Parts: sequence; structure tokens; C-alpha cells
Amino acid sequence: MNLPVPAPEGPLEPPTLEEIRAQHDALSRLVLRTPLWPWRGRSADHLLDRGTQASIKLELFQHAGSFKARGALTAIGALDPAAMANGVVAVSQGNHAMAVSFAAGVLGTSAKVIMPTTASTARRMGCVNYGAEVLLAEDMNDAFAKASELVKSEGRTLIHPYEGPRIALGTATLGLEIAEQMPDLEAIVIPVGGGGLAAGVACAIKQMLPGTLAFGVEPFGADSLYRSFQTGKCESIPAVTTIADSLGAPHAAPYSFGLCRKYLDDVVRVQDDEIRRAMALMFRHLKLAVEPAGATAMAGLLGPLHARLAGLRVCVIACGTNIDSVSYTRELQRGFDLLGD
Repeated sequence: MNLPVPAPEGPLEPPTLEEIRAQHDALSRLVLRTPLWPWRGRSADHLLDRGTQASIKLELFQHAGSFKARGALTAIGALDPAAMANGVVAVSQGNHAMAVSFAAGVLGTSAKVIMPTTASTARRMGCVNYGAEVLLAEDMNDAFAKASELVKSEGRTLIHPYEGPRIALGTATLGLEIAEQMPDLEAIVIPVGGGGLAAGVACAIKQMLPGTLAFGVEPFGADSLYRSFQTGKCESIPAVTTIADSLGAPHAAPYSFGLCRKYLDDVVRVQDDEIRRAMALMFRHLKLAVEPAGATAMAGLLGPLHARLAGLRVCVIACGTNIDSVSYTRELQRGFDLLGD
């Protein structure tokens, strides 16, 4: 399954710091300035080792339950009156659909979101509660075919989940907040799906705090950006096979990949069991209930990045919490089983 992406237009032009600040101001009444929580105490001393100081950016408390609201509001807010009158359409398993539903309601346009039948009932109802019309499709290929039909028949605008300058500009506002909240930041760990979050956050962080290291973390079962870093071009994966379904992008896309190549220092991968373990540790020690995607950056910090970040002041993004109770309980228990509880 391949998501349609906008064709690249000319050379890569990252959002400037002035543009990011202006967009942050524009969103100030529409999004929450989420807390940055310092993780300190015995658990941090035991798990982080060698003086690492980690703080958690609690973006799971954002409207619609994830960082996605920033990009959705930015993309929809840029539409002209005619496009706003026709409405928008989104395709998503959950987080993006919920964010577009929320943003459309806030900005006064209509949204239709197309979700595969495998999407959880909780996420579907979240979209409905924000005022969107939910349409179901057999799979993601069918969903995008239906979205294309709506673009043609109703003149709706397709809001892409992770590609394009407007999405990156929206996620960059999160990076700006982090830099303002933690001006002594030395490294940031960002979960990666399609790369829209990593692209925007790293772009803002590197412009505000140039010496800061920026790492992306992907599940092995959805590692399109990692593969793209290895070859230097946008790569696809044959299938998404991870519990972190919110990070399940089937391929990298040119604009977000270009920003990630420019601003990320590296991309690492984690196994699903590492994500489950991180979910359990975040529940126990941070009192946070996160979806698997929301624990992926923590899994990176505690796993493949552990030694590389030793002794540094680190920010970890907890990006979302949209998961149904049955799935959450199942994965959390598996995480505690891995901890030996």
C-alpha cells in the first residue's frame, strides 16, 4: 500500500525560524502548550545511568490525543475560502483522522475521514465526537481510492498525514516549544512514522539550539525512514508489522525525508517488545498511559540510544495516547511480563 504524496516542488526549503514562530503564535489559541516533565528520582537513576537527565514532552495531552493536531490545523488553516467550503478528507488508522476531525471542527469546515475496518471502535468514535463523518474501507488501498473519489466528486482537499511544508511547519511548533522549555537541551528523541513529526521538530530544534543532537526512533516493523537513510532515497516497506500502528507509514516521502536527512543525526530501530517494556515502565514510573507509538521514543532512549545519550540532558517525546482499553491492557501486561512482573 502506497500513500499518495504531493510531488516535490523545486529545492528543499525548510521552514525558517521566523515562519515557525509566526505559526506557533497563530496556533496559540487552538492548541495546548503541553508540559515538559523532568523525570527524576530512583527509577531514572536506575534506568538511565551515568548522569543522563531525561525530560518528557507530554504531547499525549494535546487536543485529539496526539501531536497530529498541530499539522492538521496548519494544513487546513492554509486553505482558501473555496477549499474550506468544500471541506477536507483524511485517510488514517486513527491519530491523523482524529486530528483532522478536531481541526476541521475548530476551523469551521467539514471533514470526512476514511478508516479501514480494522481501525478501533474507540478511534472511530473519537472522530465522530469531533464532528467528522467516518467512512469505512476494506483496507488502506481501498481507503485512498475512496478519498480520491471524494476529492474529484466533492472538491475536498486531502490532508496528508506526514508530508509537505504545512505539516512540517505545524510539527515544528512542537520543537519550538521544547527549545523554549528546555534551553539547555543537548539531545532530543523523536518517534518516527512517516517522518512528519521528526522533520518539523528537528528543523526547529537545530535552528534554535544548533548543538543539540536529534534522533529518530522507528519500530523494526515500520522502518521506511531507516531504510531511506541507508540508501539515500525514499524507500518503501512491503508491509507494516508493528504494534505501534500509528507509526505505520508504508514509505518515506520526499519533503519530510529531505528535512529528516538535513536535521536528524541518526535513525535507530526498536523491537515491539522494547516498546511494550517502555509502555510498562512509563505506566509504573511516570504514571502515563500511552499507546505503543507514544512509548517508542522512550524505548529508543532505554535501548539503542542508551549509551550514546549517557550524561546528556535529553528530551523524549511522548507523542500520543489514542488506544482502546482492551489493546492497551493486553500490550501493557505483555510489557510487565517482559519486566518479570
